[in-house]
Formats: sequence, C-alpha cells, structure tokens
Amino acid sequence: MSGSRARLQAVSAVTNYKPMSPPLNFAETPTGELFGINVFSSKVMKERLPKAVYKSLLKTIDSGEKLDASIADVVATAMKDWAIEKGATHYAHVFFPLTGLTAEKHDSFLSPDGSGGAIAEFSGAALIQGEPDASSFPSGGIRTTFEARGYTAWDTTSPAYILENPNGTTLCIPTAFVSWTGEALDKKTPLLRSMKALNEQARRVLKLFGHVEISMICSTAGAEQEYFLIDRNFFFARPDLLNAGRTLFGAKPPKGQELEDHYFGAIPERVLACMLETERELFKLGIPVKTRHNEVAPAQYEIAPIFENANVATDHQQLVMLTMKRVAQKYGMECLLHEKPFAGINGSGKHLNWSMGNSTQGNLLEPGDTPSENMQFLVFCAAVMRAVRRHSKLLRAVIAHAGNDHRLGANEAPPAIISIFLGEELTDIFEQIKKGGVKTAKRPGTLTVGVDTLPPLPRHAGDRNRTSPFAFTGNKFEFRAVGSSQSLAGPLVALNTIVAESLDYVATELEQVTKGDKKKLPGAVQKVLQGIMKENWDIIFNGDNYAESWHKEAEKRGLPNLRTTVESLPTISAKETVSLLSKYKVLSKRELESREEIYFEQYCKAINVEAILAVEIAQTLILPAAFRYQNELAQTAANLKSAGVAADTSLLERLGTLTKQLQANIEALEKAHAHKGAKNVHEEAHHYCKEVVPAMAAVRAVVDELEGIVADDLWPLPTYQEMLFIK
Repeated sequence: MSGSRARLQAVSAVTNYKPMSPPLNFAETPTGELFGINVFSSKVMKERLPKAVYKSLLKTIDSGEKLDASIADVVATAMKDWAIEKGATHYAHVFFPLTGLTAEKHDSFLSPDGSGGAIAEFSGAALIQGEPDASSFPSGGIRTTFEARGYTAWDTTSPAYILENPNGTTLCIPTAFVSWTGEALDKKTPLLRSMKALNEQARRVLKLFGHVEISMICSTAGAEQEYFLIDRNFFFARPDLLNAGRTLFGAKPPKGQELEDHYFGAIPERVLACMLETERELFKLGIPVKTRHNEVAPAQYEIAPIFENANVATDHQQLVMLTMKRVAQKYGMECLLHEKPFAGINGSGKHLNWSMGNSTQGNLLEPGDTPSENMQFLVFCAAVMRAVRRHSKLLRAVIAHAGNDHRLGANEAPPAIISIFLGEELTDIFEQIKKGGVKTAKRPGTLTVGVDTLPPLPRHAGDRNRTSPFAFTGNKFEFRAVGSSQSLAGPLVALNTIVAESLDYVATELEQVTKGDKKKLPGAVQKVLQGIMKENWDIIFNGDNYAESWHKEAEKRGLPNLRTTVESLPTISAKETVSLLSKYKVLSKRELESREEIYFEQYCKAINVEAILAVEIAQTLILPAAFRYQNELAQTAANLKSAGVAADTSLLERLGTLTKQLQANIEALEKAHAHKGAKNVHEEAHHYCKEVVPAMAAVRAVVDELEGIVADDLWPLPTYQEMLFIK
C-alpha cells in the first residue's frame, strides 16, 4: 500500500493491533451483581447509617427538604469507612465549571496523628464544603485573579461514587460550585434551581386535578450519545484532531455513508470489546446504559441510557463521556466527541429525551390509551408547546457553540429553526381543541406484516420524525439539537425553566376561573388549551425539517432561524431571558451576563485554535508535499523533453495553480486571524465567524483538492479512507 512513511507506520500499527490486556471474564460476576457496586446508594446508606440519620437524609434527597447539618459527621464517617473498604485513599469534590467539563479536587483521608503516624479522617464539614480556586475557571467577570475564593457544596441528590484506578480508588462527591458572593460558577447550581422551579409550578397544576399529597416532581432525562472511534495511531498523526477535536482538512473518501450499510450493522469485534468494558465500568457506577449500536457514519456509534432524575442524568452523562474516552485508550482507540470530526459525513449529537414526573403520579407526559380523554396529560403537553414557542431563541442559544455550528442544518441534524413534531394523533387532537373541542380521536390499531409466522404488531398512532429538533416520541420530548460534546445541564436548565413558566401561566389561569370549584375545571381547561393552541400553533411542524420549503415556511410563520453561535448567544442576556430566569431564581442578570461572556470567549478561543492549526498544517505539511510533487513532475517533464518525448504538463500546471492559490489563501487566513481592534468579545466573535471561518474554509477547499492529485506516497496526513475504514 502506498502512503507517506508516517501514514504507513500508522496503518501498520492499526492492522497489527494486539489487545493491551487479557480479555475480561464476563461470566465470573453477573452484570446484575456489578450494577451500582461503586455507588454510595440508598441501599448502602440504609445499611450503614443510623435509622434516624438515614430517614433525615432521604427526606432531603427525595423531597427537597433542607439538609440537617447535624447529621453530616455521621454520614461522612460512614462514607469514609465504605470508601476505604473499597481501597480509597483520597476523596474528591467533583464539580462542573463553565468549561463544560468535569473538575476534581482530591484530598487525602490521612492526617498526621502527632505521634509520627497518621489517621484516616473525614469530617462532616469536609463533606459539605470544599474550596477550589474560583479565579482559575471561567467566570465572566464574577471572579478575578485576585479574588480567588470559591466553594463546592455537597449535592445530596446525586450519589457519591468510587472512581477506580489501577493504583487505587477515590471517593467522588458530586458538588455545586459557587463564588464567595454566592453566585453560580457551574452547570449544576442553576440546574438544581430550575428543577425546584419546575417542581413548584407542576405541583400547582396537579393540585387543581386533586393531587395534593404527592412526592417531588422532577424533570427526567436520558441522553443518546453519539461518538466516533478511530485508532490512536491515526489520531496522533493528525495535529488537527489532537488539538481541535476535528479534521480541518480531508477529502471525501470514495465510499462514505451513501450505501447506508453502517447504521445498525454488525459491530466490529475490537469496537464491541471496548463497548462491553465501557458498559461494565458504567454499570459499576450505577449508570443504566441500555442501548448500543453502529450509527449512520462509518466509525460512528451510539450509547443510550434509561431515564433518570435530570440532575443525576447530567452527572452520569459527564461520567459516560469520561469513561468512554478512558476505556477507548485501553483498546488503542480515541473516542471523538466533537460534533463534526469529519466533514461530509454524519455528525454527532446528544439527543436529550426529556420528561417530568414523580413516584406517585408517574410520567406526566404519558398519554395513556386515550390521550383525547386524558385532560391532565393534554395540559402538561400544551404547556411544553407554549414554552418552546415563546422561548425558542433560548433553546437555540443553549445548544450554541463552535462545534455545533458545523452540524446544525446539515443533512443529519435538525436545522437551527426550533419547531415541534407532535405526530398524527396528537396533532389531530390539539387541532380539534383549537377549533373548539375533541369529537373524534385516531386509534393506533395494529400493523399486519403479511407473514403467517409473525404476529400482528401494535402500531403507534403517529410516525416518528428524525428531522425535527424537538419531537414528541410517545411519552417524552426529544431535543435532538444538543451537541455531542455538550453538558446536558444548559439545555435542561432552559427546558425546566421555560416549562415552569408555562405551568405557572396555566395554573394561574385555571385558579382564577375555578376558584376551588372542581366542577369548573373541564371548561377552564378547554378554554386555556384553546388559547394556547391558537397563540402557539405555528411551532407545530410534522414534515421534513431539511426541506428548503420548510425554511421559507418557517420565515412566514415568524420562527427564528439563528444559524450561528454568534447570532444565538445574545439571547442569553436578553431582557426576556433575564426576566424569566430571575423570576424563578434560576440565574440572575449578572450570572446570565457572565455566562454569555464566557460562551463568546469559548467560541473565539475554539476558532482561534483552529485558525492557528490550519495555517501550521497547510504551511508545514501540505505545501511541502505539494512542492515535492511539483518538483517530481517538473523533473519528469524535463527528462521527457530531453529525450525528445512530448510531455503533458497539464497536471503540473494545475498543481502550480493550486499551490499558488493555497499560498494566497493561507496569507488571507493569517491576515484575518491577525485582526486587531475589536472593542469587545462580541465584536471579536463576529469577526471570527464572518472573516476567519470563511478564510479557513477557503484554505481547506484547496488542500482537499490537492489531496486528490498529490502523489499518495507524499501525502502527509492519514486520510478519511484510512481513519474511517481501517479498524
């Protein structure tokens, strides 16, 4: 096989791959016995805590009651003893700063005993509160370098767990992260606040339906995580993947995903081995992963869990990403979580399945057998529809970042236009409500397959729509626009809060009309639902979201189409957003402004890294290869001419034109990147979006064309064909 020396070495290493460790014995310990063994779960707490302490802590976890600080020492001792039995030497407050990543501060259990020895200690105070440096994380001006104090606070609702390492284990305690002034510096704090707001407003609505003595209402989440796996030899041979997480250059391979042969195909043995160990590690952490399969693009896969409390699901999702990357390395692979690591093929999302409910009422978005007769379901579903229509710009803003700009609107991801897919049955019901009342309802029925040996299949009343950014899928909504590298927290904060506001509106309207008279409730509900449908019907779209005709139709309906991060982020500090999130005490004006500043900075930094990389790779790898090939062609032409043979120099001329164009495009990119004079980070981001990104695309266009004509033995970078298909 031809190729440059570096590429050949990478290909050789991949094709001669040998497992780094012996296979796991999956028969030794049944999966059921593994699940949750490294979690300080309710079961463990019940076994190890005094009954009164356990009941007190359970009230805080299940009912949201204030933590009784007097029990902290007892809990801390039990947690320490449990962790030490599992080999722990340290504990860590785990928190989620505005980088979107996971952060940890590790401290040893051991303290000197004053007699030349040491004792293991872990106090209630150490459990409840930690103090990392707040000035070293993004704060958007809330903290400066000389104002370093920040606090981590124990989140009792997300269980502590053991993180295993070949050389020991660590007790990990999920925490919130706030500044010395009490302002949120993390993803968890506003998420917990938004869940509190949703609980309060949902309870008001349920009270009208006669549900008073009920458990806490929680939003629930389950994220379908898409990702790529490629061999690490290829990864390290690509400076762009190593530093930016995506390929800045790469010609389309002869075969991509057009044969539709990868989706749900047989999983390669090495990949499946990696998946199995990943799942094993996740089961130990109590993470209920359920599904795995090949995704649409070559070398792309998906893992999906069962629904959990939204806060726990968010913490677990961060652990899923960390575990996937860690285990992949053990199998000589790199897990790519960027939204678009390879141009021209399917990108990766993190489809956020969202609902709300509790242990006494169940799932509040469960239609039941007869949705048209389920008045409570229709109220909650309509509230979500109203929320999405009124706050679609905010939903677009919370999934906005540089990586997702490459994915949204492409042929495998929903467009930047936020709309709702309801399906045939629900659309019909709500349309009748809009017109005055439900008189008929579609029935699901059965689907006859036409093969005698196969049973009739129950058929849903509506199809699914994979092009919709926000789709009702039976008993939940699926927010498909979330990026694969993102934390779930931002989208969940937005969803919880906008739905809380909508439920607040519904509860207030119904309370004013019924005034405690349950007989008036059906008529009041009909009136409220009819008003919501009339005002928000334009958010419903059950067709093809990819179609150009939909973009024109959405514009006529007045639906926003914020195509880029730079267009979307100002919504975060807009007057209506500040009013909404301040009202429900989720985020203050200052906290929102700081977040907007941080996200603009992150966008600029991401594009800045890519621009520097693009120039470096083009100048130091691509141009030299092109010049060498140009020299070979010139020498060949000269030799032929001296031998009296007419030489066809068209390829040489084309190559000369492309190298000149590449040099000019590199120069233009350098000029755009060197721009000075932006007054603020907003202007800087606008410049990166409108000037630097197109300049990078121009460099890429020439490089990708060169890849198709430069001799293969001179091309310096592993190609798409090699990275995606050699396993």
